[in-house]
Amino acid sequence: MDIKELVAVAERALEGTDMFVVECKITPDNTIDLTIDSDTSVSIDACAMLNRAISDAFNRDEEDYSLTVASAGIGEPLVSLRQYRKLEGSTVEVLLGNGTKILATLDEVSDEGVTLSYDEAVAVEGKKRKQMQRTTKSYSFAEIKWTKEYLDYK
Repeated sequence: MDIKELVAVAERALEGTDMFVVECKITPDNTIDLTIDSDTSVSIDACAMLNRAISDAFNRDEEDYSLTVASAGIGEPLVSLRQYRKLEGSTVEVLLGNGTKILATLDEVSDEGVTLSYDEAVAVEGKKRKQMQRTTKSYSFAEIKWTKEYLDYK
């Protein structure tokens, strides 16, 4: 089964909605895992509709496969630019390539990277202890290992 053809069928089925394909994986035994997301929310009915559209487009008699259509999970790393843009203004958790973890507001998203605002402890002249200061910094996607939506359960 051709992954490009499968994604094209999925994208055609999602036209006119605010949903989009995030990721598609096909294993050697033809297990297909298709992950979708939305600018608002993804319902189980939407996943079922997409499953039917793909099943209608590919003949199981010619090539057997197992298909799972699911929505992108909360707490999962972002994988597409559209997911980043959806979270502009939200709090995110970012792990940089150097191992630094940042809890920040996602201020801006570009094709090259993101701008984050976060509180950082900085040394202030005349003070014994570091003071918290709001920092705004841009990071390229190459500097970021992963970004996840942050959910505050307070």
